[in-house]
Amino acid sequence: MTDERASGIILRTRPLTDTSLIVHWLTPELGRIATVAKGARKPKSSFYGKLDLFFEADFSFARSRRSELHTLREVGVRDMHNGLRTDFGYVTQASYAVAFVEQVTETETPLPEVHELLTGFLAHLPKQPPQPRSLFAFELKLLGLQGLEPDLENTTFSPAAKRLIQALTQLDWPELPALRASGAEVQAVRQFLHGFIIYHCQSLPKGRAAALTGG
Repeated sequence: MTDERASGIILRTRPLTDTSLIVHWLTPELGRIATVAKGARKPKSSFYGKLDLFFEADFSFARSRRSELHTLREVGVRDMHNGLRTDFGYVTQASYAVAFVEQVTETETPLPEVHELLTGFLAHLPKQPPQPRSLFAFELKLLGLQGLEPDLENTTFSPAAKRLIQALTQLDWPELPALRASGAEVQAVRQFLHGFIIYHCQSLPKGRAAALTGG
């Protein structure tokens, strides 16, 4: 069988054996897939230094006929997102975003818009100090891709808080740093999204409180 090729973002890794890793990817065409990198934990492995959280890479794999765990063949790193590692707040926010993506998407289903959203978010984070608005924008944009846009007409928000939610939903990443909001507006958005996510997704993705505290 011919190896398949894809490009993706590493969402998670975990040991499978003393020498091998399971690597979870988000790709545009194939969605979320899992691969096993045999021997990746050996210092002389061809995978060594290429498989870490949030790395973007081109890779090839042999598809398994018996499970959803495929065999990783080759990896060519395109972007390590080193800027994320300069502040723990970036890491906690990126990790939360990954947890949210995993909670609301299915495996092996094409997710081009979700992949584009996460790619943009990871690139955006290190361009300003960690802040809650980045996370709120990601949550609102991802919820929108799932068809879960908030109905602002049936809320008791102040006009300013409604405008903030609309801006976070609609603005591109480079426009967010210029967005101004009061502490009361930010708190209102935080509490609203807390309840909205629980209502529509049954639970909060892991790490939200830490991500917002770090921001």
